[in-house]
Amino acid sequence: MSTSFAADTDPQEFDTLPELDDEAAELELDGSDIEIESAQFPTFAELGASEGVIAALAATGVIAPFEIQARVIPDAIAGRDVLAKSRTGSGKTLAFAIPIVERLKGAPSRPAAVIMVPTRELCSQVTAELQIVAKPQGLKVAAVYGGVGLIDQARIASRAQIIVATPGRLFDLIQRRSVSLREVRILVLDEADRLLDMGFKPQVDRIATTIPTDRQTMFFSATLDGEVGILAAQYTREPRRHETISPRETVDSVEHRFVPVTIDGKTTALADLLSQEAGRALVFVKTKRGADRLVQRLKSHGITAAAMHGDLSQSQRERALASFDAGRVQTLIATDVAARGLDLDCITHVINFDPPEDDKAYVHRVGRTARAGRNGIGITFVLPDQEREVSRIAARLKLRDEFEGEGLKVAAPAPVYQSRRRGRSNTLLGRRPRRR
Repeated sequence: MSTSFAADTDPQEFDTLPELDDEAAELELDGSDIEIESAQFPTFAELGASEGVIAALAATGVIAPFEIQARVIPDAIAGRDVLAKSRTGSGKTLAFAIPIVERLKGAPSRPAAVIMVPTRELCSQVTAELQIVAKPQGLKVAAVYGGVGLIDQARIASRAQIIVATPGRLFDLIQRRSVSLREVRILVLDEADRLLDMGFKPQVDRIATTIPTDRQTMFFSATLDGEVGILAAQYTREPRRHETISPRETVDSVEHRFVPVTIDGKTTALADLLSQEAGRALVFVKTKRGADRLVQRLKSHGITAAAMHGDLSQSQRERALASFDAGRVQTLIATDVAARGLDLDCITHVINFDPPEDDKAYVHRVGRTARAGRNGIGITFVLPDQEREVSRIAARLKLRDEFEGEGLKVAAPAPVYQSRRRGRSNTLLGRRPRRR
């Protein structure tokens, strides 16, 4: 399901997009009936994409828009500020890429749009996708991120109409006066929640002050609450808000499995799983050393894998990704930080060799599969001493049946104490309540 409403309106009184000519369905929410339109979307042409852009998309196999694209593109092409809540892999890149190239057609060879992203990998991937639709419009796209030569990167960026950048490197170029953003008309924050999680807010704020205030601003994020919501309110003016909503937080097209393992048999269980199931697997581990160690252990089982973590150079990371994307390596072992921003449609399995720390981490990890309308499988290994905490994550994400289906037991929710001081809540795992 999806909703679309102005950011300053009550979500229970939103207006559906007039372009969507569908049968209405009724949803009961908080005791009141709300009409929500079913998912029948207009074509790219009806959304406002030009013939050259449509032809370029068709050449890559993209024929019809996804939900977030159908919701966002009309407002974005019209120049309105946009807040979009959508999961990774939902097709959100084209939701801002198409409006940008349509609005900037004929722009002179200097920066007119900036897209900020949290990681180098996402920067490269968004740049590649933007180049597909920018070329028919005669526009250039430059990637700006750390770990590569600064001089050539600055020269290319200063002559491109569209810059896709990580905040740290872009701010560096601005300070060096290598790039000017004085004529930028469009600012996009992609995966805004991750930008904040990774501590980029100071750089984002400084970069934004160098861009004219009469710009168009678009936020794309898995959540629009908390810090993201505060930042969005500061950066946007009367934005249109679009959300794609599911009955549960996890991707509906993912098959979720929870596999009980022992510490001694854990690597063998992974090797057996990788041998038995076809496809490409992204395997999550807790540490960088753990990633390297698991690559070597799998090698002893006859399985070739590549590691992906922060201690690798940019060229090493790019080679690992290229090998995985091309299918030369079927298994990629990654840490949470290194995997942020990965946008690969080829991933069929996400395997939590080490369990995620919390619900949000689970959703982000497993969201790396089942992308762009595909199906996928999410598998979590569970050691005996991890069963309690993993079960609570599963229960909160409405995956109780999947967890218990493997013979595992769901623990009761962690007790929460209400402190008498400042109304703070404390769990048994956190700070103990003060005695009086």
